[in-house]
Amino acid sequence: MTTLPFEQPIAELTARVRDLRALVAEGHDVSTGARYAAELRRLEEKIGRLARELYSELSPWQRVQLCRHPNRPYFLDYLDRMFDDFVELHGDRCFGDDASIVGGFARYPKNSPRSRTVMVIGQQKGRGTKEAVRRNFGMPNPEGYRKARRLMELADRFHKPVLTFIDTKGAFPGIGAEERGQSEAIGQCLLTLSRLRVPVIACVVGEGGSGGALALGVANRVLALEHVWYSVISPEACASILWKDGTQGERAAAMLKPTAQMALELGVVDQIVDEPPGGAHHDWDGAVRRLDAAIREALAGMQGLTEDELVEDRYRRFRSLGAIHA
Repeated sequence: MTTLPFEQPIAELTARVRDLRALVAEGHDVSTGARYAAELRRLEEKIGRLARELYSELSPWQRVQLCRHPNRPYFLDYLDRMFDDFVELHGDRCFGDDASIVGGFARYPKNSPRSRTVMVIGQQKGRGTKEAVRRNFGMPNPEGYRKARRLMELADRFHKPVLTFIDTKGAFPGIGAEERGQSEAIGQCLLTLSRLRVPVIACVVGEGGSGGALALGVANRVLALEHVWYSVISPEACASILWKDGTQGERAAAMLKPTAQMALELGVVDQIVDEPPGGAHHDWDGAVRRLDAAIREALAGMQGLTEDELVEDRYRRFRSLGAIHA
């Protein structure tokens, strides 16, 4: 487990808890086992209290670091824990297949007699060097966005809700991507999402960078995990523009405040989903349960809307962003 500098106090206590659990598992007499169990409960309570205090006072830059944590669950981790019978669909029918965007039909919720077919689309960064390179570190090319648009249209044709998972630093800025129409592909995703006649829910589960993220974010409801960032630009890119120095990311983050909390205040996201104590990277299953509950609630809230009302609801939501009322 990678430990960020500000996580060190919690990491030390967590290590002690792990050692105590090992001692309890070894088996001792009743009195010794009871003493270890009491100490274990005390440490777990202390960790929970310390984590709540520490993570409630994080700076914008610390939250950026947290959402990039290498042990944080990625889209495929949520897919495996939240959906059944996933059938991946490949290719944009134009150029090729982009592994940084994964999508297809699945049954949701998982292990439920009331599950139904949905279209699920997400950005996947990849774990380990080989997979990360194959996934292009979660930075999609135009063919990735064209694939996503094709799947959105397919969901609309068969009247299936669309669930998207956002986790990208941004769209890939390479020369080849620009030659193949990166901005046009993103724009077409925005247009397609705005016109879908089915419920659309977007979940920001990690980084939400610029148009690369917004291409999957024009939704009726936008949910954000507690420790994510969602902004028009990454702090490092912002710093490179303002001060010609990408190493000034912390300074830019303090000004930009790209956190989920600021996004909620501005109306860019509709709900912040609390993460387990210490962040999602400490408890994948806990993070999944909380996000799953929020998605179910959002879907239930749109159950009675007609196709026209769903489109109008999405239109009103985005037209109201940035509006100034006298």
